[in-house]
Amino acid sequence: MKKISVIVMLMGVLALSACKNPNRYGANGIGANGAGGMGGINSGALGDPSNPNSPAYFAQTIGDKVHFVVDQSTLTPEAQTILSNQAVWLTQHPAYTAIIEGHADEQGTREYNLALGARRASAVQDYLIAKGVAGARLKTVSYGKERPIAVCSEESCFAQNRRAVTVISAGAGA
Repeated sequence: MKKISVIVMLMGVLALSACKNPNRYGANGIGANGAGGMGGINSGALGDPSNPNSPAYFAQTIGDKVHFVVDQSTLTPEAQTILSNQAVWLTQHPAYTAIIEGHADEQGTREYNLALGARRASAVQDYLIAKGVAGARLKTVSYGKERPIAVCSEESCFAQNRRAVTVISAGAGA
């Protein structure tokens, strides 16, 4: 009986220690799928940001995310400019596919924010398709308020979290 208690306690300690990884989403929480824009891959794996053919260039120079106004999925003029540049890059690099992640701030219910994130991701997808990117290369997912970049209850944080992120990957299987 004593061995079983020890084993159970050790399993509990191991399980809890697995939850204490402060960098599971990268530095300062940035790098989780969508939080950093590139699915948590470190920037070294993305290539050289000065190489126009690299995913790092896409993320850092073209821009992998657009932001939205409160409770809106309408693209702002700034978002349209970024997405136009994304469309050009994606049409010039047909080996890449993209998953468009829709996000929301923490205000509102989980269900509302999942639906809002889905509308935001769809708005980006529709825009990219209208600009000539093949729809078969694009998928959407909504994380609602589940993957914030900034965690605080202030407008500055909310604004960062109201976004859509274009996560590119090589190959047809995005």
